[in-house]
Amino acid sequence: MTHYDNLCCLVCTLYYSQHSSIHFYPFLKIGAKFGPTTLISVSSHFLIHMATHHHHSATTKLFLRRQHPKHAFNPTTSFRHHHHHQLPIQITSVDHLHILPRRHHLLPPPCVFNFTGDVSVLQDAGASLLAVAGGYALVSGFDNLTQRQIIQQNLSRKLVHILSGLLYIGCWPIYSTSAEARYIAALVPLLNCVRLLVHGLSLVTSEDLIKSVTRDGKPEELLRGPLYYVLVLILCSIFFWRDSPIGVVSVSMMCGGDGIADIMGRRFGTHKVPYNKHKSWVGSISMFVVGFLISIGMLYYFSQFGYFELDHVLIERVAMVAMLATVVESLPTTGVLDDNISVPLVSIVAAYLSFGFQS
Repeated sequence: MTHYDNLCCLVCTLYYSQHSSIHFYPFLKIGAKFGPTTLISVSSHFLIHMATHHHHSATTKLFLRRQHPKHAFNPTTSFRHHHHHQLPIQITSVDHLHILPRRHHLLPPPCVFNFTGDVSVLQDAGASLLAVAGGYALVSGFDNLTQRQIIQQNLSRKLVHILSGLLYIGCWPIYSTSAEARYIAALVPLLNCVRLLVHGLSLVTSEDLIKSVTRDGKPEELLRGPLYYVLVLILCSIFFWRDSPIGVVSVSMMCGGDGIADIMGRRFGTHKVPYNKHKSWVGSISMFVVGFLISIGMLYYFSQFGYFELDHVLIERVAMVAMLATVVESLPTTGVLDDNISVPLVSIVAAYLSFGFQS
């Protein structure tokens, strides 16, 4: 053998030793003890052995793994410890299996990790951060308009009342399909709930928060209407998630219907309803019309994501829910029951009874 053949023999021996269970260290000991001639001879016999038994070596030195769907980060099998928990696989067809050479990794390959839960949590956390940032930008924007005296304080408060809840449920489709998504989404109003409790109990003082969501500028007002508002959002998030029209309609009536009723009633409400001098015909009619239209608009928005189908039967029953919520809002219960409780609760009950009979 020439020196070139000897070099090739050593290189091939090194390659096979790195891709099999045989290590190159014993060959170095042979060369150190018996000389380079013996090393070349042993390497040659090793290569002949590997070439003769190549098929047997390939089937015994290789490992199997299941073939996964097209999403590499969403394996159907939950792999845990790559080197210690090999799943027993019965070979039924070569088309359903991959035969991969065993390699030495500093870390397990990506396929051994189940990224399903991690990606869902990251997606839900990002959606929640987006909802929080949107709500904060909304409140800050209207506060800025109020400070510049572009709009009045009461109008700014009601616009925040209308838009913040609709913005929140508008973020529902960007959450993942995991079972925990609704609970992660509920953390957004829960964060506001804690904030209202802290400031309402005067543990921390924030004049901007008090001015933006209260009528008279008193901290204790935060523990009434605004607190009920976020509690309803938590309730709808957990029990009436995006695949149910109940939560969408209830939040739409509480935000859009009740909010616009106060705005229109204060500006144009000269003619009062006969059973309540604090409510006007203009306010009640505006609540029904706007609440109904916003509910239909939000239902259409969610139907585009395939959560449910918006048909004429659903539209008729939404009109009935809007009518019942309008009647309840016009009742003389202002000092007894807050509208942020009565309107959404009646909407939930009416929608549950109505949509429950929908085929």
